[in-house]
Amino acid sequence: MANFYLAGLLACLTQVAAHGYVKNIVINGVSFQGYDPTVFPYQSNPPIVIGWTTSQTDLGFVDPGSFGAPDIICHRSAKPAGGHVRVAAGDSIALTWNTWPDSHHGPIIDYLAPCNGPCESVDKTTLRFFKIDGAGKADPAATASPGYWADDVMMADGLTWLVKIPASVKPGNYVLRHEIIALHSANQANGAQAYPQCFNLEVVGSGTDAPTGVLGTDLYKPTDPGILYNLYTTPQPSYTVPGPALIAGASSSAAQSSSAITASGTATVGYTSTTSSTASSSSSSTKPTTSSSSTSTSTSSSSNGATATTSRSTSTSVPVTTTGSSSRTSTTTTPTQTSSSSSSSSSSVSSTAAMPSSSLVPLYQQCGGRNWGGGTQCAPTHVACQYVNDYYSQCTLVAG
Repeated sequence: MANFYLAGLLACLTQVAAHGYVKNIVINGVSFQGYDPTVFPYQSNPPIVIGWTTSQTDLGFVDPGSFGAPDIICHRSAKPAGGHVRVAAGDSIALTWNTWPDSHHGPIIDYLAPCNGPCESVDKTTLRFFKIDGAGKADPAATASPGYWADDVMMADGLTWLVKIPASVKPGNYVLRHEIIALHSANQANGAQAYPQCFNLEVVGSGTDAPTGVLGTDLYKPTDPGILYNLYTTPQPSYTVPGPALIAGASSSAAQSSSAITASGTATVGYTSTTSSTASSSSSSTKPTTSSSSTSTSTSSSSNGATATTSRSTSTSVPVTTTGSSSRTSTTTTPTQTSSSSSSSSSSVSSTAAMPSSSLVPLYQQCGGRNWGGGTQCAPTHVACQYVNDYYSQCTLVAG
């Protein structure tokens, strides 16, 4: 009986660990790091990034019972990011998740909310979001369970989703709210799972539109048709993407494709008053060679306002193969850093955690990862150090 209980609990923990987060966003070939909830909370001096901080160290979700509470806005206990990145209105942003379970199916929805000042210090409860895309069933004609959904498209494109910033929106500082809603348990009350992610943007351009938005706590109700939905009926019913209507001129989703990374950028720190009416949508960036190291090169992007610097970098083509209803391979070129890199806005990254190396690591605490200086032996029995990603391993229960 004990073994059965431990095995079941381990299966649940494994499922939780499989949930993901947006690890980076790419604008015109320049990659900017997102917030890593499995690593940054344990660092004494984590990097300043454009993704909002959250307390979702378990990679969990927000349930419908919390849709009226602040956690639904940008995830659990979310706080504004310390930096932002510039993007031209009309450009597309590629958001790449670190992982996503293929058993989870549902819509992908994107919103913008003006900060009316620096997003780095905005009160999230005052943000009013307007919808700029919202994709549900990728193949509405498919009636067999569980169907083919927007997140299936995202997985087939190397865990990447493209969202277009409307060309019509006026310049300013905005929070981009990107969200997947998993429906695998949504046939019952409080069963849907929301995974919102937020990023600070400085939008430049010549647009004049200022759409009316909705408070984050008013976006959804637990009984909305797109929240309470049964994936497993055949024929499958039609699906209505939850939330407010798309703004005028927006489409349910941008044309999806993989996005090549040619350089890495860092978040811009400090408030920028966006007054310029035009900006170049092209981004100048370093393209590392494929077989030899290059000297340190600094290039700036007129579109994103950040300096992308690589030092002795080589590029590696990484094929990403995903499985699903429509499986295909996409190749993304990423720069591999072989020495320290500098940027116009740098921050010290420390992975030192307050865990002495001589101590036994308790259940559910960190026990390994790149540059980890703490303990690696778990206690008590039936607990083992389980790999989560290159930077984080956790003591979890195992059957014994």
